[in-house]
Amino acid sequence: MKTEGTTATASSGAMGHRQVLESLSGLLLALLVAMISSTVVSTALPLIIGSLNGTQTQYTWVVTATLLAATATTPIWGKLADLFNKKTLVQVAIVIFVIGSMISGFSQNTGQLIAARAFQGIGVGGLQALVQVVIAAIIPPRERGRYNGYLGAVMAVATVGGPLLGGLIVDVPWLGWRWCFFVGVPIAVAAFIVLQRTLKLETVRRENVQVDYLGAGLIAAGVSVLLIWVSFVGNTFDWLSWQTAVMVAGGVVLLVLAVLVERKVREPVVPLHIVTQRTPALAIIASLAVGMAMFGGAVFLGQYFQIGRGYSPTEAGLLTIPLMAGVLVSSTVSGRLISRTGRIKPYIVAGTIILVAGFLGLGMVDHASPLWLVGIAMAVVGIGVGMTMQNLVLAVQNTVPLRDLGAASASVTFFRSLGGTIGVSVLGAVLANRVTADLSTALHVPEGQASTGSVSALNLKALPPEVQTIVHTVYGDATAHIFLISAAVGVVGVLAALLLKPLTLRTTLDVEPKTEAPASDAVAG
Repeated sequence: MKTEGTTATASSGAMGHRQVLESLSGLLLALLVAMISSTVVSTALPLIIGSLNGTQTQYTWVVTATLLAATATTPIWGKLADLFNKKTLVQVAIVIFVIGSMISGFSQNTGQLIAARAFQGIGVGGLQALVQVVIAAIIPPRERGRYNGYLGAVMAVATVGGPLLGGLIVDVPWLGWRWCFFVGVPIAVAAFIVLQRTLKLETVRRENVQVDYLGAGLIAAGVSVLLIWVSFVGNTFDWLSWQTAVMVAGGVVLLVLAVLVERKVREPVVPLHIVTQRTPALAIIASLAVGMAMFGGAVFLGQYFQIGRGYSPTEAGLLTIPLMAGVLVSSTVSGRLISRTGRIKPYIVAGTIILVAGFLGLGMVDHASPLWLVGIAMAVVGIGVGMTMQNLVLAVQNTVPLRDLGAASASVTFFRSLGGTIGVSVLGAVLANRVTADLSTALHVPEGQASTGSVSALNLKALPPEVQTIVHTVYGDATAHIFLISAAVGVVGVLAALLLKPLTLRTTLDVEPKTEAPASDAVAG
């Protein structure tokens, strides 16, 4: 283990700023691909689901399927990064992503699209986890804040450019929505080539390698069962029913078995000895809350502007710019300040508080709210996201030795993605139930029997003008409720951030051998 740390440190020591940037170029392209796969369809999704005649529940699951697959596979990718060549793993993730993107583009119905997006999510999970692992392997924590600005820029380009690009694609007749999935393929291929040419990493081989597939499978199965239950409860079956009892009990049993497996296996996919320490545990709780609030809330902004306000996909993409500008500015500024001072807790605490304030602002909007008011609230949310997401990962990376870097980083990413998956699924279910009830009232039909004929309510162009007006009002007003729920969840993140111990980022790649044990004890206490 000493050899690994020494090798990594030595190789890093020989890298100047320019060499680091060259190595980062392919990684940032890969991260761009992973992020743009979600954002490029965010503004186009209402039209995609409408053209495939899908439902609000299916709309939610097109997003949830990718997040769930990414969540389930993230810890596996992280563990593999501790055992095998990280560069090769990133390239494998890119190949999986490309295949999933192509299948998604050729989907003929919502069922096929959901399945293809789930497969694509396996690659997305790898890219999200591995990019941060590789960056941590070549840049010390204290210097990493400086490079978080580049990560923030990529996030901003993906989150601003993605919706705009997706909107333009579906608004151009000779392209069509299928190109929302095809467009990421050339970027992914470019990332693969750049990584091959610029990224140089030592191959670390360990004997008796074991990957905890059973633990990962149990976690994925348990989470999936509970999310499926959330999507259908209160609609397909009642809260108090045999289906609820079976699915909730089954999901809990699977997760309990996963914990038991993680305690016994030699190479756990979620290492309990790391995630139960104070700093990682609190960072994970905060990441879970931030993920729920951010993913769950942001996913439905594009739908709010299009279905609730009647804007085109391109216009909806432009209207989300304040959110992404907030992410870019705050991640860049906070990253440089953290590198300069070495202190990270104040920025995480401030970020979580700002995030809650932003969602409270969005919770006040309806179908007629002034756009400037919506824009300010989105910008505040973006500032909160930029100050928390990457810095929570950095706080955990600072507390663990290099040999556990992959598992620790992936654990935080895993729980953040899990929070996002739960957020999208739960908030999507709340929105679907609310919309169904409000449409029933507005159309003067019995509750639960709201109908717009054989046409999906999301396919606005195919609806009569008077029904379009009703759908605009119902969606515009109902969306505020899920933002209020996001704010409530964000409060958990604030509490977790406040309980974090103040820490100073180290300037070395690995924990110093002489201080590793005491540092661990201090963190745990």
